[in-house]
Amino acid sequence: MLNKFSSSISAILDSRAEGYSLPAGLYTREDVFQADLDVFFRKHWIYVGLECDVPEAGDATVIDIGTTSLILLRDDDDEIRVVHNVCRHRGTRLLDGGPTVISKLVCPYHQWTYELSGELIHAPHMGTDFDKSCHNLKPVHFRSIGGLIYVCLSETPPADIAHLERVMEERLAPYDIRNTRVAHQTDVIETGNWKLTMENNRECYHCAANHPELCVSFIDLDFGFDPATLSEEDRAEAEEHQRLYVKRIAAWEADGHLSSPVEQLAGHETNFRTQRLIIAGAGESQTPDATAASTKLLGTMTRKDLGDTHLWGHNAWNHFMGDHAVTAMVIPLSANRTLVRTKWLVHKDAVEGIDYDLEKLTNVWVATTDQDAELVSRSQLGVEDPAYEPGPYSRFTEGQLDDFATWYVERMRAHGY
Repeated sequence: MLNKFSSSISAILDSRAEGYSLPAGLYTREDVFQADLDVFFRKHWIYVGLECDVPEAGDATVIDIGTTSLILLRDDDDEIRVVHNVCRHRGTRLLDGGPTVISKLVCPYHQWTYELSGELIHAPHMGTDFDKSCHNLKPVHFRSIGGLIYVCLSETPPADIAHLERVMEERLAPYDIRNTRVAHQTDVIETGNWKLTMENNRECYHCAANHPELCVSFIDLDFGFDPATLSEEDRAEAEEHQRLYVKRIAAWEADGHLSSPVEQLAGHETNFRTQRLIIAGAGESQTPDATAASTKLLGTMTRKDLGDTHLWGHNAWNHFMGDHAVTAMVIPLSANRTLVRTKWLVHKDAVEGIDYDLEKLTNVWVATTDQDAELVSRSQLGVEDPAYEPGPYSRFTEGQLDDFATWYVERMRAHGY
């Protein structure tokens, strides 16, 4: 349905030039922020958490997205549920933010009580003719894909989530993310628009100059380079790296480890990309020395040399390695504030101080996330400056950003803007 802002936003979308960054208003305006929440965080599938966030029956955690509050929980039958955090009496929030343990969901206002399945079982003083079955908690569409929880707040969720599910269930199976635990979590508030956060994550043009910790294990050449600007020696190194990639992917896949890129970007509703990346140096994990942080490997993994299976979505990035995984969720808080919630996962039986060292496990992505927050803040200040005008993306290193911007405009158009 068109609203009073649609025409104004449409004009900004019209002004976006292919191959260039987005016009300033798409990063700064309040009406655009509200449209983004509606289109990309209510009508598309978004990553919100993990099965291992709620490992036992009665475990629950609250996730807030704009004015919407959700409860992710595990019920008495050990099933994952996602319900709206809204009492069916007068709308009171049932649970406060963060994790908790419950036996029932009890509204603190008038004590309406729900089973963990969402069924209303107690509504005092409502009369003998009151039909409790008409007032169960509202469920939320969700998928658990390899242990990652995706939700869609729309009544008609995009059906092409099925492709993501098919691809990633198979690729994530050896890591058994459902049987991990969260060893550490950080919440970083970036002072920038969520799209700047995602754009920053979609390229490694900036990595060599800004991420010394990450570059020990991460190879920026994986995300493109301009051969004409390289020295003869550097160009030979880049070409050798590309040959190694072809050889390594062929060897991995011959051993049954799916590795080739799979993309579902512009032209689709659900946006994702996955690929197995080579880890530099010691080649085992994204740690300060590129060796494994945990001696207890994930799932059925028996090798430390299988690189980094990455998965991008429009509000998340994930890295799955033999010894641990890192997941990051992005939730817009305002036009210029964005929550980045990062979790480090280890085998559920791994013991801190025995099987892994927490500092080694978290060092690289704690540093990288803080560095990225500074870069996003600088970017936000820039797009708010009257001197800003959209600049050209590098066709060598920023093709993913152009794809993201194109997809963004497509999806806004598809929803009436």
